[in-house]
Amino acid sequence: MSEKSVALDLDDAGLARALPRPPHGHDEIQDVPFRPVGFRDDDLPTALERSAHWLREVQEWLGEPVDVIGVHLDYDDSPDGIYYEVKLLCNDEDLAGVPIALRNRNRNGAAGQADPAS
Repeated sequence: MSEKSVALDLDDAGLARALPRPPHGHDEIQDVPFRPVGFRDDDLPTALERSAHWLREVQEWLGEPVDVIGVHLDYDDSPDGIYYEVKLLCNDEDLAGVPIALRNRNRNGAAGQADPAS
């Protein structure tokens, strides 16, 4: 059985360059396995709405549901802190665009094969 490699267009953090990024300056994709994607705000509903918007955008880009294994809610009650942080623990491969690359490879591979009936 041979393994076919898949070409990915990744940035220095190992994320797909085309991956939609959280839009707000306080939000971020962190650099750990099952990467926490954090949405911070002093208003919890706003942080949750931004996380939901981002999930929908990534799901549309990915072409399938994003593998999220957990949702973590944290808070920072320090005087200068942003109070709420919603973290979505997301699969690295999804954020790197692996499902997209696999579909593209399968399409290109199928298009390049001759029809055995001809």
